[in-house]
Amino acid sequence: MGFFDRFRCQRGPLLHIAGDEGSGPPVILVHGIASSSVTFDLLIPLIAPRHRAITIDLLGFGDSPAPPDARYDLEEHVAALAHTIRSLKLAEPFVLVGHSMGSLIATRYAATHRRQFSKLVLVSPPVYISSSAIGNPRDRTATDLHMKLYEYLRSNKEFTMRSAASLARLSPIKNVVEVTERNWTPFVKSLENLIESQTTISDLASVTVPVEVVYGTLDPFLTPAGLRIVERLRGINVHKVEGNDHVIRPRLARVVATAIG
Repeated sequence: MGFFDRFRCQRGPLLHIAGDEGSGPPVILVHGIASSSVTFDLLIPLIAPRHRAITIDLLGFGDSPAPPDARYDLEEHVAALAHTIRSLKLAEPFVLVGHSMGSLIATRYAATHRRQFSKLVLVSPPVYISSSAIGNPRDRTATDLHMKLYEYLRSNKEFTMRSAASLARLSPIKNVVEVTERNWTPFVKSLENLIESQTTISDLASVTVPVEVVYGTLDPFLTPAGLRIVERLRGINVHKVEGNDHVIRPRLARVVATAIG
């Protein structure tokens, strides 16, 4: 990597600030893969009365830029998020909320920008560890199936787009799932270079602020092995929401709002 590539990675492009409403202590919310800031549509009304709620579209998604030469790995996503947060010139520490892939990005940001915020809230975090490090055969099989599914999604564009469109029609939030021609490359590269190649456990171990983890018991994207490790880490408070899947539905939104404080 050359000097200018390293500089670009450290700085990152400015992302689209999709929403900024309410007043009070700031809360910054970052969504997951194949989505946008509409992810938080049911959460914002619950926190805006007492917080300044700021939603940001991640690199390549929503209305944020999609650089043609981007790798969409963890470092690039974090660099773009950090640049955008700096541009807000916040005068007080903030709560950082990440959903799905956004929770992995938020965790790395928290591990490397320790003085800027007061709490980390991870919603539906898809934490995976190498199957070779999993002793339980059932858990190892579950992790392997997730990796094979992601490889299949990356390799079958038409199937993935059709499936995303079907899921979007069933969702209570409009356009919460979007895999289109515009974001296909960000989707594929983020999946391969971030979700499938993550370092979330070690990043979480470096976080020094309180961490709240919220997830639904019916979330198909979470694995028991990863969740068990997360739940054992010091300083982490876990909230399980019965009957909820990966989407921030009303019940999950209420628990997340409580976790934000």
